[in-house]
Amino acid sequence: MPVIKCPKVRDPPVHEWDRKAQKSGLRHTVYAVNGDQYTGEWQDNLKHGKGTQIWKSTGAIYSGDWKFGKRDGYGSYSVPDPVTKEYKKMYTGWWQNDRRGGRGMYFYSNGEQYDGEWSKGLRSGWGKMHYKDGSVYEGQWLKDKRNGQGILLLPNGNRYEGSWKDGKKHGPGKFFYLDKGQLLEGTWVADIPKCGALVDFGRDNASAPTEFPLPEIELHDPAAVLAEARALYDDNKN
Repeated sequence: MPVIKCPKVRDPPVHEWDRKAQKSGLRHTVYAVNGDQYTGEWQDNLKHGKGTQIWKSTGAIYSGDWKFGKRDGYGSYSVPDPVTKEYKKMYTGWWQNDRRGGRGMYFYSNGEQYDGEWSKGLRSGWGKMHYKDGSVYEGQWLKDKRNGQGILLLPNGNRYEGSWKDGKKHGPGKFFYLDKGQLLEGTWVADIPKCGALVDFGRDNASAPTEFPLPEIELHDPAAVLAEARALYDDNKN
């Protein structure tokens, strides 16, 4: 009987080409269709490990850790100055799922600076913010706003210590007017003090004290006051 040989089953050429195109391990610069370029490590055709990405549209550069195609781990993000074209670092720190997450420092274009914790690309947790007017806030944040306990130090030395909500003073707190030598301790609602007590505090060393000191408030025992009033009433009755 004649021997019939079956031809070997082979994958279509496109499958072979696809396997060769799959990127894994360290690769030289790979260019995307839109002009973006990436140099670094790959796994299963995704950026994974250490690598540097340059976006053609903005010129921005990210250099650091990647995880399955997304920035994840430690890395820095820089953008070119529109005038000098020199690169300025905007953020250095930790990333999670392609957004700022964990501890990191952000440099704003107006000169402000934040050093602290992030979550889903927003300031959340404990952090310190330097504002362009010279103010400094250090405390808790939630979704990019001061929220929780924190201290705001103003350029003239005055400061607020207490509770915050949605970026405003809210709840119990203390405001130190060091220029006047006074302390306001009370409760705030949406940045407005609603109730509290204002007392002199370090008035002798204040740079701009008020003309007259605040009178001291004498506190009495309610029972003693009632007894004194009763006695006075009895005397008047007689």
